[in-house]
Order: sequence, then C-alpha cells, then structure tokens
Amino acid sequence: MRLIKAVGLIAALSLGVALAQDRTQTLIYGGDWSDLITLDPQVSYEFSGGLITDNLYETLVKYEGADLSTLKPGLAESWKVDRGRDTWDITFRLRRGSKFSSGNEVTAKDVVYTFERALALKGPGSFLFTDIAKLKPGAARAVDNYTVVVSIPKTASPGSFLSILTFNIGGIVDSETVQKNARGNDFGKEWLTNNSAGSGPFRLVRWDRGSQVLLEANPNARLKPKLQRVILREIKEPAVLRTALESGEIDIAEGLTPEALRALANNPRFKTLKADSLRLNYLAMNVKEGSPFANLLVREAVRYSINQDELVSGLVQGNGTKTQTLIPKGLLGYDPRTPYTFDPARARRLLAQAGYPNGLEFELLVSTGICGGGIPCADIAAKIQADLAKSGLKANVKAIANAEVLRTYRAQNHQMVLVGWSPDFPDPDGNATPWADFNARSLAWRNVWNDPTASRMANQAALETEPAKRVALYRLLTDYVLKNGPYAVLYQPAVPIGLSAKVEGYVRNAQGQVRFENISKQP
Repeated sequence: MRLIKAVGLIAALSLGVALAQDRTQTLIYGGDWSDLITLDPQVSYEFSGGLITDNLYETLVKYEGADLSTLKPGLAESWKVDRGRDTWDITFRLRRGSKFSSGNEVTAKDVVYTFERALALKGPGSFLFTDIAKLKPGAARAVDNYTVVVSIPKTASPGSFLSILTFNIGGIVDSETVQKNARGNDFGKEWLTNNSAGSGPFRLVRWDRGSQVLLEANPNARLKPKLQRVILREIKEPAVLRTALESGEIDIAEGLTPEALRALANNPRFKTLKADSLRLNYLAMNVKEGSPFANLLVREAVRYSINQDELVSGLVQGNGTKTQTLIPKGLLGYDPRTPYTFDPARARRLLAQAGYPNGLEFELLVSTGICGGGIPCADIAAKIQADLAKSGLKANVKAIANAEVLRTYRAQNHQMVLVGWSPDFPDPDGNATPWADFNARSLAWRNVWNDPTASRMANQAALETEPAKRVALYRLLTDYVLKNGPYAVLYQPAVPIGLSAKVEGYVRNAQGQVRFENISKQP
C-alpha cells in the first residue's frame, strides 16, 4: 500500500512539474474579446479579430514594433512601384521557402487567390481594397511562382495600398487548403471562421466562443515563436481581470481600470503601461429618413450636451485625450480643436428649433464589455445618459454583447450607439474615407449619412501627395464632418495594460498589433 501511495505521489509530483514547465511555454492573455465574430482574415473587422489574425497570417509587408511609419518586408522580401500609363504597378518578390501550417509553400498563386477572395467575399473591410486601393478582379497576377504584380489605377495611392496590406485583409491564405474546405462558392468562409490556414508564427487550435481562443506554435513557420502556445482568455469584468492577473491565472491583462493600473504599478510582481492608441470612442447617430437625428440641429444638440471634460478627467481618469475630430492624435491632419462645450441651455434651444421643444426619447446601444481607457461601457453610457438628460434628450440604454452591437450597427438598425473605431492602416485616410464617404459602405453608410461633399473632400485629400496641401484638405474635411456628420467623438483612449514581471518582449503598437512570436516568459 505504501509503495502504491509513493508511486502515486511521484506521479502527481511529476505531473505538477510538467505542468509548471509547460506554463513557462504558455502565455495567457486576458481581455474583453467579446467583439470576436470570425477569424477569417478577409472577413474579420473587429479589434480582437485583428489581434489574433495578425499572428496566424503573414502579410506581404508589415510594420515592426511601435514604428508605424516604416514598411518592412513580410512575405515579400522586396517590392517596387512603377508608373504605368494608366496604373501604378507594384511588383512583389516573395521569399522562397515560406510555408503555411499545412506544409504547403507560399507562392504567388496564394497571393493572387487571397486578393481575389477578399474582393469576392465583400466583407466589412473590403472597401479598403475596392474604394481606397480601387482594386478590381484580376488586378493581381502571378508572373512566376515568386513574383506578383498588382495594378491599381492612377486615381489610387500606392502608398495607401501598401499600408492597407499590413491589415488583416492582406493576410495571405493557403489557397489549396482553403479550396479543399470551401462549401459551394463561399471561398472557405465558413471553415475559416473557426480554423486557420496561414504561414504566421501560430496556428489556431480552438475557439471556444465567449471563453477563450487557443493558439499553438506553427511548426512550419518562418518566424519561430519563443512560446509554444498563447491562450486569449475572455474576461469582460474589470474586477475579475485584475484578480486573474494578481492570482497568476493570466500573464497579461488588457483593459484594466485606472485604479487597478495604479495599484499594480506599486507591486514589483507586475509591470504596467499605457499603450498608445489610434482609437476613438464616439457616439454614432442613425440619420435615416424619419429619424430625429436626420435633423442637423438635433445632432448639434447632442454634441452640446456632452460634458467631455468631466468624462475624460473624471470617469476616464486621464486615460484618454479629449478630442472631437475624426483623425486621431498621431496621424497627419490631426486637428486638436474642441469647439463644442457642454451647454445644455443651447442644446435645448436647438432641439426647440428642430421641432422638439419637449425633448425626445431614443435608444442608446452599448456593449456589456470594456470601453477604451479600461472603463466599462455601461459606465460611459450612464455618464452620457445623465449629460443628455440635462438637455431634454432621454437615452434609454440597451446593453448587449459587443458582437451583437456590431451586427446591429452594421445592419443600420441602431438609433444611437456607443462604439470605438481605430483606422485599419496608419494614414488619415484610414479614418477619413470610412467616416465621410457613404460609398465606402463603412461608418458613413452604417449611419445612412450620404453627403456628396464629404465624400468628395475625403477622396481629394486621400490622393494629395504634397503633405502641406494634404494637411490643409484634412483641416477642411474634419471641420465639415465635425459640424455636419452623424458623430460625437468623445475621447482618444490609452490602453491600460498590466503584465506579470516574468513577461518579456511585449510591444503593442498604436494600431493594436501585438507580435506574439517576440514574447517570452521567465521561469
């Protein structure tokens, strides 16, 4: 009996040692990933989806570390831009020997297939290809196994196109594997929602909706990760997030409250940072026919009804910058002016002029998760609700899962919604076209704001190559959208993050990208 017990104890101890050793090869990253809808790189258009697909797929070009100004080689070891008669012709030379997780080599046919797939699927981010880069089917062609030429019209910017390719829509998929798993004409969309077919440092093992996403090192990857696996644990409640970090259940906590960040900063077991962000938290108003927000005076009343100073310095506790215009701080064309002040009396007069002398009632849609700056969205909504009420604007707050908020918003079925936005590529056009051009079928489209003047101004600014002239054009555009658009920008948040002191190599750029292959853990 003693021998059996001893053997059992040795086995238990051995298992414990194995688990402890394994834990040093596993990174557990906690945060509110409830906006996750799909892991298909050509369809995903959410913050969490981008974070994950960046590590499952490689792009032709990329940004490294916190530098969002210098393009670096990715799957393409080099590229050049040539001026054709009517087009810009961009030639990419692929690295030889890059492999997908299946073991298949990455070749030009996979690049061409990926581009055609993005155009055919018409996902939420497809406007980046169709409206900004103005890509057409057949624009990408394979010259040989390792050379791809992409032609875009002279009316598009090759610089913007290259920057767009760093976003997950440019993640190159294994055409052979995807085609094997396609259903009908879906280009493997259903299969890639829950599976991966990339050459990135990690591969997708499992996605347990509402719980976690498990990634494992891709044995065929060119970029060899330092860890064997990464688990993204979904934790929506800030208090639970902090407890999980302090207990060692997770290694990184993204979206901590300001109070939690301050407490952890004094504890040597942890590291803290406020990561830069290009994100804007804003209110969006549906201006479709029959909506009270179709009246410009009502939208003006909303903007005069928000006490931004109290919001940023009080609730957000300085983890954000007060801003009102559509281009975030850090990008060309940022406009720091904040002409709208909290003025309930003025807002009431505007409502009366609009035909609402007794105010009006509407639904404010919000996420049940965490908003920018580490503040629960429900708390932001409650503050906005109280501010609006002082002007006679009664907002009935409806809190639902973030993925459902996005589905409702994208279907134009909201009245007012509290959401966040970050540009898909680090250029002012990453905000200007989605916010101003209805035809791009992004934010202006979601809010049914079809303003030809705004569309024309955005297009003109995007194509201007002289920086000073471009800044002047964006000054005109931001002023126009500020006064006429369906938005009330609230603040530009920092991202409060806590890490175990054992974590090394963590960098989160302002675009929200984190390269997991560079992260390691001390024993």
